[in-house]
Amino acid sequence: MLIWIIVAIVVAVALFGVVAFNRLRTADIGAQEALSGIDVQLTRRADLIPNLVNTVKGYAAHERGVFEEVTAARAGVQQAAGSGSVEQRATADARLERALVDVMAVAEAYPDLKASANFQQLQTELSDTENKLSFARQYYNDAVRALNELVRTIPWMFFAGVAGVKERTFYDAPADQEMPPAVQF
Repeated sequence: MLIWIIVAIVVAVALFGVVAFNRLRTADIGAQEALSGIDVQLTRRADLIPNLVNTVKGYAAHERGVFEEVTAARAGVQQAAGSGSVEQRATADARLERALVDVMAVAEAYPDLKASANFQQLQTELSDTENKLSFARQYYNDAVRALNELVRTIPWMFFAGVAGVKERTFYDAPADQEMPPAVQF
């Protein structure tokens, strides 16, 4: 009888270990997927930017520095989206966001451009992308919160090492994002 009780306890612990392993791995995969969602939206935004820049450039040829910064910022986002850490992604994202503010300020200076259907469509697409990017960031942070809660709480924390799962970093805006961007020409 004692042997059956011991066997039942061992089987129950083993089954719980499998459940814990799978739950931790599933949460980790969810966080990876959420981070990829941010990369998708950053890439979508970076793909729209050349169209916006070319539209605005035709009206504001002398604003060369603004367009050079957008191009450099876009390249930084593409590089960070492929292989950067969460902090590198956030920094590249912030730089591109500041550059876009400058492009929009150039557009405001040219009333004919604001009336252009192409410009309005690109502005709508960028606005939609910014909303999707904001959602993707929040979705990632929610997935990271759920994963980190598992990794930090009993009984899951005892299985985190076995599952190869560790805490992830939240997607935080860089410190300079708290201040509104300064637009200068």
